[in-house]
Amino acid sequence: MIKIIATAAAKRLIKQLKEEHGKIVLIHSEGCCDGTSPVCTPEGDFYLGSQDEKIGEVIGVSYYMHKSNRPYWQHMQIVIDVADALGNTFSLESSYDKAFVIRSKKLDIEG
Repeated sequence: MIKIIATAAAKRLIKQLKEEHGKIVLIHSEGCCDGTSPVCTPEGDFYLGSQDEKIGEVIGVSYYMHKSNRPYWQHMQIVIDVADALGNTFSLESSYDKAFVIRSKKLDIEG
């Protein structure tokens, strides 16, 4: 079970991007250059392969992860946050000199 949440700052930015671009998606990147970070694109602009699975939503925005990453993250809570930095230039928030970042913590699987 992976739980996806977002900080207030990330939610504000996601809402702003939705207003500007319409339907958007977040894709859990495991890129070589930017490390693990969510990439935000307009829905339909990023090819989702047969191994990409929707694992949750943040304020109505679907969050996808490649099936091979699921075992590592399955007992984690993913917290999407935002930083003042230029991250993945393919991600929509980069036009604001912002970058979505992931913070995580282990979920309590006993209770």
